[in-house]
Amino acid sequence: MRRMVVFVVVVVVVVVGLALGLGLGLTLCRRSIKDTFLKRCQKFKDLNCQHVWDAFQRGYINRDPCTVTTDAYDPFIKAVSFKPQCNRVLFWSKTGEVAHSFTQKRDCLVTLEDTPLGAMVDGLTWCGKKGSNETLSSGCPDCSNAKNAFWIRASAAFADTACGNASVMLSGSIQTPFNPNSTFATVEVKGLRSPRVRRFNVVLVMEKKAVTNCTNRSLKNLQNVLDAGIGYGCKEVTRDQIDKCSSHPEIPCGACW
Repeated sequence: MRRMVVFVVVVVVVVVGLALGLGLGLTLCRRSIKDTFLKRCQKFKDLNCQHVWDAFQRGYINRDPCTVTTDAYDPFIKAVSFKPQCNRVLFWSKTGEVAHSFTQKRDCLVTLEDTPLGAMVDGLTWCGKKGSNETLSSGCPDCSNAKNAFWIRASAAFADTACGNASVMLSGSIQTPFNPNSTFATVEVKGLRSPRVRRFNVVLVMEKKAVTNCTNRSLKNLQNVLDAGIGYGCKEVTRDQIDKCSSHPEIPCGACW
């Protein structure tokens, strides 16, 4: 009888422990995204980071994660508004690693993820749920649109900051460098307007397995969908050349390609 009592007690302790551990784990996950967000925010001057976090959360808390829309993040965009990026905007599609490697070492160009718009949540996952003011970083349903809606809205806002010359890094290792269904095509390119943007430059990154060049039909399509009045140029640049330029600050950025 004593053994049975001891066994029951042990089972109860284990179950309670697992429940507490799971609850603590969820709390840490929720705390983690906020802590990460605020820590990243503090790297940018003149931002009230708690206000920015509250504006960000407003986009998805107490909402069905599958019905979050892009305009839900308008308060966040307003909270982190920043100056136009004349001659500095760098878009990317299928070239995120090389683009970020370059901008992290050279300050002549910036990607969305280098700005307050993207830096605070880059690489994070989040959603909310109806009837709750919590931020969840796991267990989000497959239909969740909280993250996707954010990046679409942030991409549009980033495109709005472009002026003068703007650039994009596209991959020369795929058959269709300019994918008409990509966020770059459907959101960012459509946000470029003349005369605010004078010229658009394609940097076609040529890896060892390059399969195309600047005469690719999809790039002709890109040129055709640009707002009238925006000049266009394309250069094939090897990955080695980009890496060399990013590692040598004495080389003017204009000479990188």
